[in-house]
Amino acid sequence: MSSTDQRPTRLAAPASATVLELLDRAGASLLHATQAADTGERYVAAHLGALRAAAAVLAARTTPGGSSRPRSVWQVLPGLAPELTEWAVFFAGSARQRALVERGDRTLPAREADDLLRQAEVFLDLVHDLLGAPRRLALPAYLASPGVHHRLTG
Repeated sequence: MSSTDQRPTRLAAPASATVLELLDRAGASLLHATQAADTGERYVAAHLGALRAAAAVLAARTTPGGSSRPRSVWQVLPGLAPELTEWAVFFAGSARQRALVERGDRTLPAREADDLLRQAEVFLDLVHDLLGAPRRLALPAYLASPGVHHRLTG
């Protein structure tokens, strides 16, 4: 992935409250990742930010109803947003690493966590463009109003 990747085609419909909430949570996860001193925590938070951004795309492009077997967001994303297939493959691989880190089976070098954080930031920007959603700054808890802080952490 590079920041020179083609920008995906934007959706015509305005983003729903659910989509905006997921994007806000993605931004908050990435903010948390930038502040994490522990490389494992930084990696997990960066991956969670990307996962929430992908969930926003799924929320924007699917309709409620219909039952299907549970699948990973990274498996579903290419079917709903083919322009994000390469990103889905990339983050599916990082999901396996995340699981190892969370179990304590893998220690990551700082560079690997920082690289994932940068890719997650680029991915979130692409998702914002794709969905036509406004970019809102995720404020640290001490600056956000109590309602916003609860929404981002709850």
